[in-house]
Amino acid sequence: MRALRLHEVLPAGGESGRVILEVEDVHLSFAGVKAVDGVSFRVHTNELFAIIGPNGAGKTSIFNCISGVYRPQQGSIRFQGRDLLGVRPDRIAGLGIARTFQNIELFPQMTVLDNLMLGRHQHLNYGTLAAIARVGKASREEARNREVVEGIVEFLGLQPVRKSYVSMLPYGLQKRVELGRALAMAPQLLMLDEPVAGMNLEETEDMARFIHDIRWELGIGIILVEHEMRMVMDLADTVFALDFGRPIAVGTPSEIQNNPDVIRAYLGEEHGTAPAGGGAA
Repeated sequence: MRALRLHEVLPAGGESGRVILEVEDVHLSFAGVKAVDGVSFRVHTNELFAIIGPNGAGKTSIFNCISGVYRPQQGSIRFQGRDLLGVRPDRIAGLGIARTFQNIELFPQMTVLDNLMLGRHQHLNYGTLAAIARVGKASREEARNREVVEGIVEFLGLQPVRKSYVSMLPYGLQKRVELGRALAMAPQLLMLDEPVAGMNLEETEDMARFIHDIRWELGIGIILVEHEMRMVMDLADTVFALDFGRPIAVGTPSEIQNNPDVIRAYLGEEHGTAPAGGGAA
């Protein structure tokens, strides 16, 4: 029953299995240094697509290319058939792509509700005068968007802290609020950049559960960048491994765990399940 209210006010991600994002042969360099080197992949609705790799592998650079912060020198990025290259980040967000960040980017002196309402700004449909008067259309729009936010509060279990200032919340709850603000944008694709970084075990398990619920109950496609391999392997449909901006392998979690190149570059024997002598040296 927890997701019922949110389903009523937040559209689902769409037909399962449809390609929603296409990244083709993307190259990004800074002063001659390759940050992204020939990356191609596809993400479907209702899919959890994980990108893994050591620090500096180019994972966040890929996020920045998709969200319009960086413009690659070569390649193409298409969202629901639309070319994203050269499109401003705010317009990309308006098309239905939302993201979270490695470092929390909230307004600490605002309440949880107010931070979530900021995620609804692109859905507000009234002018300055109506906003000042707060009557008529502005009042109705405010109520409608407040209903969406209250649904997200319920979905993420934030009711006890909904009127608390973000600065007063523990780290794990702040990360959950940031996830909620991204959900408030009503995305078709959600990009999560290290959502459990710095969390303890209980907080990590809570976040993993919410990510699972977003994927299965709302049908939203998710791209996950994360170093917590146990969570990645439990949640992901597809895992894409990078090293120094170059693709190493793509496959199911089991295939990636057994890939000797991935084990050698990133996972190590403790995470990989390749047999001894299987080329992981």
